Amino acid sequence: MPIPRIKALALSAAVACTGFAPAALACTSLLYSDANGKFYAGRTMELPMELPYKVSYFPAGTSFGSEADKHHKLDFTARHAFLAVTVPDRVSHDVKVAEGINDQGLSFSLLAYASTEGPTHMVDKTHAILAAIDLGAWVLSQFSTVAKVKEALQEQPVLVTPLLPAGLMKTPFHYTLHDASGKSLVIEFSGGEQNVIDNPLGVMTNGPEFSWHMTNMNNYTHLTNIDQSKLELGGVELAQPDSGIATAGLPASNTSVGRFVRAVFYSQFAEKAKDPAGAITTLSRIMNNFDRPRGITKDNRFRDEIANIMAPGVTHSRVYTSEYTSWTSLMDLQKKHLYLRTYDSVNFIQVDLQALAHVSEVRHVELKDIAHSPLEATSAFAR
Repeated sequence: MPIPRIKALALSAAVACTGFAPAALACTSLLYSDANGKFYAGRTMELPMELPYKVSYFPAGTSFGSEADKHHKLDFTARHAFLAVTVPDRVSHDVKVAEGINDQGLSFSLLAYASTEGPTHMVDKTHAILAAIDLGAWVLSQFSTVAKVKEALQEQPVLVTPLLPAGLMKTPFHYTLHDASGKSLVIEFSGGEQNVIDNPLGVMTNGPEFSWHMTNMNNYTHLTNIDQSKLELGGVELAQPDSGIATAGLPASNTSVGRFVRAVFYSQFAEKAKDPAGAITTLSRIMNNFDRPRGITKDNRFRDEIANIMAPGVTHSRVYTSEYTSWTSLMDLQKKHLYLRTYDSVNFIQVDLQALAHVSEVRHVELKDIAHSPLEATSAFAR
């Protein structure tokens, strides 16, 4: 059955006005540690279309404002400088943070979560409320650790607001945070409640809710990275002709459930690198396991996700769209380096947050303009 015209128009407006096509956005986020107990974060961003991504630098002292329905505007000033992948919002005339790292090594990632359902209780209209879509700017500009974020959220009300006027397209995301000490946190709005959950595995994908993913991991206690390549049955010796049988028990699909289990496996069992350069190389290899080429999975433009009606069709099969890895990010939480690789590039670029300490104003650079730069792209922000 074709998508009703009004829903298609609503999605068109959402993409045009906010830059987000949330219904079809998928991602994998994970934490990796090296042999020295230092931590690194990686994530992929999957979409069936390209958005006008920017890489943005916000110095300490930057002013922000967040509006939620008819509540007082929450104004806050950045205590910490941060780098972020952002998307322009033509409704609020600012940018929204999808991914970022601050000068204390705290990271933030926005991931799709279609089952988002915020608190239903009324908050006093005199309170200044934070809109959930602004969590990225608030978290990265105000806090140094996930513990401090968790504590602050006990006092600061957050509302899941629509991306469009008239209540259209409620913000369908949940959020994952990592800090330089290796602590991780999930912020999720589910069942009418705000849930702020410690994440001991440091892994996040999409729905179902985070607690479901953790329960599902009980079905994978058999996982090991030790190849069991020989078996004798009835006097017959069976042997694998190759290595790699240890991964046979991993789910193969690109669903959020399958990716969650694989992300736990790869982040836990990958060799611990001896230094930061080796750790970033190892992390990039881990994230390659979640890299999705166009056409590997296809969705019917008119029968599946609403967002597909806005996405480009697959070559020679225009009735179908395909999610693909628009970009991958790596973050060194000690050195405060952000690495990015776009779909049309085989190499990562690097931006050094600490090298921008002398820059005193907000800077935005189009991701597409620096995606094919030499490895070191920090200079693009210092001009």
